[in-house]
Amino acid sequence: MSPALLVLLACGLDRWLGDPLWWPHPVEAMGWAIGRLRRAVEAWAGDAPRRLRLGGALLALLVVAGSGLAGWGIEALARRAPLVGTPLLVLGLASALAGGSLARAVRDVLEALPDLPLARARLARIVGREVSQLAEAEILRAAAETAAENAVDGLFAPLFWMLVGAALMVLGPSLPGPLALAWSFKAASTLDSMLGYRHGRLRWLGSAGARLDDLLTWLPTRLVALSLPLAAGHPRQTPRWFRAALRDGAPDPSPNAGVSEAAFAHATDVRLGGANTYPDGVRIKPILAAAGRAPDAEAVERILDLGVRLELLWLLLALPALWGLAAWSTLQ
Repeated sequence: MSPALLVLLACGLDRWLGDPLWWPHPVEAMGWAIGRLRRAVEAWAGDAPRRLRLGGALLALLVVAGSGLAGWGIEALARRAPLVGTPLLVLGLASALAGGSLARAVRDVLEALPDLPLARARLARIVGREVSQLAEAEILRAAAETAAENAVDGLFAPLFWMLVGAALMVLGPSLPGPLALAWSFKAASTLDSMLGYRHGRLRWLGSAGARLDDLLTWLPTRLVALSLPLAAGHPRQTPRWFRAALRDGAPDPSPNAGVSEAAFAHATDVRLGGANTYPDGVRIKPILAAAGRAPDAEAVERILDLGVRLELLWLLLALPALWGLAAWSTLQ
């Protein structure tokens, strides 16, 4: 099966099924490995910053390399035993994408309103902020920000690396392919979500994983910001909206999250940002698209719909390029 078709099937399966609870998810295995290795590193390093940094770097290397090798192994199985390996490969690729599950989770919050206790309970599953006292307007803002930020982390960054891997597979079947690169990215993202905090031992232990995740997400985030105006039907706004996304997102502590949220905020004319309460205190997030409207349910739907349109745009641009690359490689 061609790499382009593999990616297309994975995207379709992600939108159709999302992440079914009955299917073991690779991120669970990554999380288990991170937890075990963290305990081993902390037992060796104690509170010594240098040892924690070194142990965290080795931990990140083992988890990312192990995840990539696992994906590479499934790719090899798909070549040698396609009847068994190809379905596993497609399922593995779909598991690296979270477009369908993100949309379902955010829409579950919207469908719960105006039942605030139910909406808060559903929102708590997908955000890290405190939700117990949120009013409806703040629930809607949290849903909009989650949809905008996680569009890159959950969908477009792994899709980008999947497409890079697909191109490598076309150039050389023995090279790491779409699953190897997509699972490597998911491992870095999981490291950041589990260890990328700036308190206690994690200040040093989680720094390598957090920096790697920032690095791997940097280019996909900016490609999203560049291509959103076209997906939104306003290609002439590309320079202005791109500059605005970089400007508004710059004050955010993350080099990527603020830019991702700002890009969707400007493309949908929705104002995001403000004070958020977390278990360790209140954080003031930069205001994004300050002239936009406050997010309502319709605005959240616009963000989700724009994510679908952008995914289709990426596929319409990338898949013909992959088929062209495959045709060119057969002529060499």
